[in-house]
Order: sequence, then C-alpha cells, then structure tokens
Amino acid sequence: MSGNHRGGGAMAGLFVVLLTVYFTTLSHASPTILSDLNAPKFRHSRLAKSAIQRQTSNEEQSQLWTPLEHQGWKPCSESDAASIPEKSEGYVQVFLDGGLNQQRMGICDAVVVAKILNATLVIPQLEVNPVWQDSSSFEDIFDVDHFINALKDDIAIVKELPDEFSWSTREYYGVAIRPTRIKTAPVHASANWYLENVSPVLQSYGIAAIAPFSHRLTFDNMPKYLQHLRCKVNFQALAFVPHIRQLGDALITRLRFPPSEDNMVSNNYLREVTDLKPKQGGGKFAVLHLRFDKDMAAHSACDFGGGKAENLALAKYRQVIWGGRVINSQFTDEELRSQGRCPLTPEEVGLLLAALGFDNNTRLYLASHKVYGGERRVSALRSLFPLMEDKKSLASSEERALIKGKASLLAAVDYYVGMHSDIFISASPGNMHNAMVGHRTYNNMKTIRPNMALLGQLFLNKTLTWPEFQESVIEGHENRQGQIRLRKPKQSLYTYPAPDCMCRA
Repeated sequence: MSGNHRGGGAMAGLFVVLLTVYFTTLSHASPTILSDLNAPKFRHSRLAKSAIQRQTSNEEQSQLWTPLEHQGWKPCSESDAASIPEKSEGYVQVFLDGGLNQQRMGICDAVVVAKILNATLVIPQLEVNPVWQDSSSFEDIFDVDHFINALKDDIAIVKELPDEFSWSTREYYGVAIRPTRIKTAPVHASANWYLENVSPVLQSYGIAAIAPFSHRLTFDNMPKYLQHLRCKVNFQALAFVPHIRQLGDALITRLRFPPSEDNMVSNNYLREVTDLKPKQGGGKFAVLHLRFDKDMAAHSACDFGGGKAENLALAKYRQVIWGGRVINSQFTDEELRSQGRCPLTPEEVGLLLAALGFDNNTRLYLASHKVYGGERRVSALRSLFPLMEDKKSLASSEERALIKGKASLLAAVDYYVGMHSDIFISASPGNMHNAMVGHRTYNNMKTIRPNMALLGQLFLNKTLTWPEFQESVIEGHENRQGQIRLRKPKQSLYTYPAPDCMCRA
C-alpha cells in the first residue's frame, strides 16, 4: 500500500523491479484476467525510465509550490439581491440528475429560478445516478440548515412541502402527464422564459415541478444581482455535512503531517490520532483528479494501447451504452490525440507532473472513481509517485463506513480535500474539473490545467528525449496554473467566476 515505503534511494531500480513483478504476475494470470489487463503498463517506457530517475533542484521545488500572486481580483462581498417578497407565488421543485458536481450547479440555478419567480424553493431532489446507482439525497451530502440560513435574506427555502402538496412527488410525475410539471425548459433558458412559462403554473396551482432541470438557466444577459446570488450559493451556501468535513480534515492532516512508523497499524491503516496536527507548519501536498473510467475511455474512441481486443471491447461498450448517439470516430488515433481529444492515462498524467517538477517525494492524493484497467494501470503512476495516497490508504474502513459505495459522498470527500490542497490537477475536462477550477480560481489557488492538445502531440513523438519533453511541458503550462481568465459569452460562471462573482481589488 502506498505510504508505507518512504525511502527514495532505490528509485532508479524501481522501474526494473516493477516490470519484473508485472511480467511474473501475468504469467500466472487466468485468461479472463488477461482479457481485462492487456494494455501495456508503460506505453512511453523511454520517458518513464527517465522520469523515475529524475532530479529536481530546491529552487525548482520552491517555485513549483509557491502560491499564486494576487491577481487584482477578490470575491465580491456585497449583497445586492432584492429582499424576499412578503407573499410567495408558490413552491418550486426541481429534480436533478448527473453526478455530484452537475447537481451542485443545478442547485445554484434552482435558487436563482425560485428568486426570479418570487417563489419558495423546496430542497432539490437528487435523482439516482444510473451509472453509479447512488441514492444519496441533498441532506446526505450538504448541510441543509447552513444552506437555508446562508440564503435566508435572499430566498425562502423549505425542507419539504406542506401536506396540501404532499402528492407532488417524482413518482407522481413519472406515470402520466401532469399540468404542474414543466418539462419543456430549454437548455440555457432566459429569466423571461421562466416568467412567461412557469409563473402562470404557479398562479394556477401554487406549485411547479421542473424536470429535467440541469443546465436550464442561461449564463448571459442576467441581472447582476442574480449572478451574485448564483455565486453566493456555490461558494458560501453549499457546505458538506459534518462527517464529510471531519473525514476530509483527517485526510488533510495525514497528508500534511504523515505519521511515523510507530503510528501505523499492521493492516496498513493509520491509527486515529485526535490531536496530530501541530500549531504551525506542515508539508505540502497536491491533489490529482484522475478521470479515466471506462465510460470516458469508450466515449473518446481513442486507442489506449490494449491492442485490437481492447479496441473492440470499447467499441462494443460504446454501442451498448450509447447506441447510435456515439459512433466510432472518423478520426485516427493520431488525429484525436493531436486535437487533445484523448483523456490522459495514469501514466501520461504522471509524466506530465514529473516534467512540471513534482519529484518522487511529492505527497500526491489521488481523487478518482474506478480507473479503467484497475490498479495495474494506476501502478504506472504509482511508480513515478511512490508516496501517492487515497482514501483507502489514509483512512480505516471504519472511518470510511458512512461513504462506502456512495459515489456522491466519495466525490464530496475528494472535493473537500481538493479545496484544501496546495495544488490541484485535473487529468481531463469534466464536471469535477470545471467545479474545482472555478472554486479555486475564486479563492486564488494554484490549479494546473493540462494542455491536452500539446500533450497529445508530445506523446505521439516517440523520439522525444526527456529534456525536450520537459522543456515543452513547462513552456506549454506557464499560463495554465490558476491565472484568472474572464468568462466569455456562453461559458459557465461556475468554471470562470470572474467577473460575475469577483470584483476588482
């Protein structure tokens, strides 16, 4: 388990040892296992060998971990939203699908829609995710009392409907057409659309249920006070439940202040230490969100080194899951990589981090859902960063009991730890990437965004030496480490919070 081997003296020989173990393991594997693990462990073995033997100077390390300088922007503190009307126009319900971060954005939009309609918001209902089968509710993830209290001057919120509307449930809307359900909200609908189409329903019935709702509110041409309200919900009102924060704080403490061997237990889990954190100081750590699941690998139509068998398996999976909506790409793998359309493998992410200057003593926290290829694919990354940790290596099974098997709660812990890291890196774009980039931009925190097109082209060049690769990576990421980029039309303020959520200092 990572975190138990802290020595750095044998890094040069580790590559050979790992390859030996890898081939020994394969020789005893069953055909079934082989069919799932047929991708080469190292696709870029020349670069990987150099990366494992890399040396970084103290000056490079200091520069890498130095926080961002102030960029002339700060979170807006003024509250300019109109007061709550004396009489509510009715109750607004929304049903949110997607993963944690898509739901998070939907919650923010739901508050604003209720504000537009002068309505009372019912705590949003979260749909069961069809991929992860997670039935976690809003109350399971977010601190409801904090949410209501933080927004008490902006909007009326209730935990549940009064008895007279108790019939308005997801099941009620799922079996027939109902006049109180709004299912025609266009993507990025304007404020006027809600006033014209939903207000009459509220006036007639006293309640309106909007489903589907994700991405149903525009980012453009919105009054400033509504944009500010969106920001207030996202960055102030949405706080995780106490047990998520407590587990996150424990992980953060163990990353900053790794215990000695005396504080380890025989099953590789750390003892619970109640007052481990010193008053000052602590080591630095980075969080890597590794988005490389089977869905993403299949959807991309890229080649990940598993040969014809893997490519056929991914093509079949693509057809089963998406039918004709996602077809096999008309582009070659080389074209897809040159365009930056292939998700980075764990190995490629590791090479990126090594080139940027992260050394083999870096404490790296791995935030990810199930990785396509399993531990064998992750092991390429682990060979570059032997001190890599995750929830399982840092916390006991008892400590993780409340989040076990619940994708949204697992993601919430990763989000919390990511927001407290010195550096955050997301391997590939997605909702987690967008949410974290935006939140850390709001707080002026260092966040590395991989240059996908550049990296795709570099990995295609099989003659590239390590110094050439490193120079290109550093140059190509100079302005991709948290520098503020102003939101453009149609872009999300949850990813680009300036200027909507931020003011000039």
